[in-house]
Amino acid sequence: MVKYHWAWLLILAWEKRVRYNLTTAYFLWLISGFGALGFHRFYLGKTGTGLLWMFSGGLGGLGCLYDLITLPRQVREANLAYAAREAIGYENYSQGSGFIPHMRPPETPERVILRLAKANNGMVTAGEVAIEANITIEEAQRQLDNLAKKGIAQVRVRSSGVLVYFFPEFSKENTDFVD
Repeated sequence: MVKYHWAWLLILAWEKRVRYNLTTAYFLWLISGFGALGFHRFYLGKTGTGLLWMFSGGLGGLGCLYDLITLPRQVREANLAYAAREAIGYENYSQGSGFIPHMRPPETPERVILRLAKANNGMVTAGEVAIEANITIEEAQRQLDNLAKKGIAQVRVRSSGVLVYFFPEFSKENTDFVD
């Protein structure tokens, strides 16, 4: 009996979300001269070996025979790699892009602050920024102070005594502050 790693089993559970089909891979293997032109390898995202197969006649036929036997495993591995890329958040992955991921860069603390200010009528506290940006309160305070020094935000005090950084460009009204 074959024992699988837990991650393998988890990804196999996603099998309804497959990208590559074994029948299609064998069909491409067949129409490319029993694999000699490597169409099936291009289909599976193996551009380098696809070119090698194309220019060497499938490595003189030996590679074609190898692919005939191992194509089910190759399709399964291509589907696992695709599911893994999807699971960890690679975006805009297209058939022609090979294995080059397009990940969204992490949000900077400044962008988190501006997003919060826009959502909260121009008002942000250090605690809110710390939670949203996953940084310490001290770092959040430092980031907010830098924006205040640049004149982008104003430091205000609520009637409760809480320091609030106010971004006028995101505000609809200007109330609840003690000058």
